[in-house]
Amino acid sequence: MSGVLAKSNSRSASLLSDKQFDCVLELIYQLTGIAMTAAKRLLVERRIKKRMEALNFASFEEYFALLRRGDATEVELFTNAVTTNLTSFFRENHHFEFFREKFIPEIIRRERNSGKRMRVWSAGCSTGEEPYSIAITMREALRDIDAWDAKVLCTDIDSEVLKKCQLGVYSMDRIDGIAEHRVKKWFQIGSGELDGYVKARPELQDLLVIRKLNLIQPWPIRNQFDLIFCRNVMIYFDKSTQQNLVQRFAQHLIPGGYLIVGHSESLVRNTTQFELLGRTIYRKLAG
Repeated sequence: MSGVLAKSNSRSASLLSDKQFDCVLELIYQLTGIAMTAAKRLLVERRIKKRMEALNFASFEEYFALLRRGDATEVELFTNAVTTNLTSFFRENHHFEFFREKFIPEIIRRERNSGKRMRVWSAGCSTGEEPYSIAITMREALRDIDAWDAKVLCTDIDSEVLKKCQLGVYSMDRIDGIAEHRVKKWFQIGSGELDGYVKARPELQDLLVIRKLNLIQPWPIRNQFDLIFCRNVMIYFDKSTQQNLVQRFAQHLIPGGYLIVGHSESLVRNTTQFELLGRTIYRKLAG
């Protein structure tokens, strides 16, 4: 790899040569499965520059060599830096309507004479808005939930967003779309140093199990799930990675279990493992 940092006063000057940028995209793909394009160049360069400044590195070659050596700390920080985390409470609300009106009554009927067990997975949970929305819906729709063995597995590749999910603290603007009665019931309103923030109540946090997980690497997961949310994640992967991921999700769903994806996503056309129920909600076929 050749070239050094561009010495230019131009605001449009690139941090990386085209060859260097291609190497970065290859590394991102290897680490995360995310197939980034040149459209993300400014974002990637900006975030790499911040990491270089934090390490006091003068050249990209020096920084890239650190990544290539597999420095665990920096690889994690680099991965955190280049992944995107866009989320909100009750995003794509029709999914939560399905969860409340179709999924919960179905699992109540199924588990009436069984062990009252429910497993939901939020794959790519980001800072936690999705799993907390799931937890709110579970508690509202299943009044005796404390008598159930019910858990929401929350996973993400980014260790920093998982810390925020674990903490469950959000600025007031993050809950603008939540009805006032829900805010009062499910969040503690901050005061003093926490004025302008809310914190998810313990009864929501108790439902969550939070773990770091890279979706393209082996999963240390033995359970099968009743429902998996994987929304606005696969859009960043190429077709072969998407297909592999869908197959692995199918292996971790019970027969008749559900997979919910994002509004701009769809399962690969040749899948025979799922049927489309409508609006990016899929059911695993039996057998």
